[in-house]
Amino acid sequence: MEKFAILSDIHSNVYALEAVVEHAKSNGVTAFVNLGDILYGPIAPRQTYDYLQSLNAITISGNQDRQIYEATKAEIESNPTMQFILSDLGPQPLDWMRQLPFDLQINEDIYACHGTPNDDLVYLLENINTGSPVVRADSEIIELLNGVSSPIVVCGHTHTARCVELTTGQIVINPGSVGLQAYTDDEPNVHSMQSYSSAASYVILQGKPDGKWDIVFHKVMYDVESAARAAKKQERYDWVHFLTTGRCL
Repeated sequence: MEKFAILSDIHSNVYALEAVVEHAKSNGVTAFVNLGDILYGPIAPRQTYDYLQSLNAITISGNQDRQIYEATKAEIESNPTMQFILSDLGPQPLDWMRQLPFDLQINEDIYACHGTPNDDLVYLLENINTGSPVVRADSEIIELLNGVSSPIVVCGHTHTARCVELTTGQIVINPGSVGLQAYTDDEPNVHSMQSYSSAASYVILQGKPDGKWDIVFHKVMYDVESAARAAKKQERYDWVHFLTTGRCL
């Protein structure tokens, strides 16, 4: 039976990615699905890209993948992290990101998107109007799915591991983040997402003879210290805290 590792939000953290892939392979995974937000981060963008090329993962785009190749001159000049990313990557990874699909039907059961089927900036499962995540009402999630009827929907973007069952019979899964366990964002309003753990997060989906799927969430310890040192070298002390604690400042 098919056995997928669902990964999301790697954010240039090759150290976490390598540990997750090793863990997944040791658990008999036969295919990898990457839900985007891959190379944006102050850790190891080019190393992450090179490693992924050897993995041959099924990959879709995330909002911060677009942010890299769509960056204007003004955005680059005002963002030292973006300057580092572009310098580290070179042109080939940008061409690769440009051709990634927005979403994808993985097989007859599994549909993949980064945010929602219509918008990679919108959280499918969480409302963050209060500044902290609250799981959306069943009807609101179904509305955001916009007609997607696959039994299994996998999404990323929020870095928050969740498995939500809908009244439609569908299951929506966010595997959490491989590479960044907490963050604060100011769009669409200031909010914080926290896992309270430094461990990398991913999900294994395995098909069963009865046509259903086993869903197993995994937390994988990895060389957090090396990732934090790389972030510190780029003076991203906020990332150092996010990586080492899984908590926001």
